[in-house]
Amino acid sequence: MDARFNMFDNEIAMKFFKRFANAGMVIQQSSLPTSTQELVSLRASQINGCGWCIDMHTKDAAAGGESAVRLNLVAAWRESTVFTEAEQAALALAEEGTRLADAYEGVSDETWAQVRKHYDDDQIAALVSLVALINAANRLAVIVHQKGGSYQPGMFAAAFD
Repeated sequence: MDARFNMFDNEIAMKFFKRFANAGMVIQQSSLPTSTQELVSLRASQINGCGWCIDMHTKDAAAGGESAVRLNLVAAWRESTVFTEAEQAALALAEEGTRLADAYEGVSDETWAQVRKHYDDDQIAALVSLVALINAANRLAVIVHQKGGSYQPGMFAAAFD
């Protein structure tokens, strides 16, 4: 199935994406490790079934040096030995922050305590913002049926400058 609507060929959508990308730059320029950013984005995208975002974040992570083993195990991070405790806390936050409708409490106190243990306030601000931003991106792509497979790392750099 083709995309329902070409968001990349619409003036309003591109104005929005430029601002969306600027919000993402705040997170990218934070002290939250880039590898953690990509793992969190990948996990939320897996949960939301966003092929476009899975494609993007898998390729961006690999281009940044992330190993195939870690990328392949993100979906089963709890059953893996390749993620640090800090990364596990971030992945738990990503899952609980993505699955808000599945539990009345949202992010558990246990997960929040692990996040506080491993990240400073600036990193937490970036992490919470990232979970919100990737969930919004997933919804945009899923609504219009933007399919994964054609993304190339860096392909939007010039468009969003």
